[in-house]
Amino acid sequence: MSVQFHDPRGVRAQAPMPYTLGLDLDAEPAASIGLMANGFPDSVAFLDAVEVALVAQHPNLRIHRYNKGNASISAPDALMDEIANQCDGLIAAYGH
Repeated sequence: MSVQFHDPRGVRAQAPMPYTLGLDLDAEPAASIGLMANGFPDSVAFLDAVEVALVAQHPNLRIHRYNKGNASISAPDALMDEIANQCDGLIAAYGH
């Protein structure tokens, strides 16, 4: 008897495209980074830990905190405009 492995990924209709957006924090040591919680329990606590880790590695970062407050809705346009005006990058998080 031989063992056969099944690849669950299936066949892609399109070739994968790499994600090219990013922010090089070594090149931009004083960047403004937004941390947005989505309203699920522990999303704020998770981002507290993310902030500690980021600032430990890049002490000159400027951190902005946001919380959309309701996990069942998209972030309001006014909040997204505020983030776009204040931040070079954003980390959005959810909790459970």
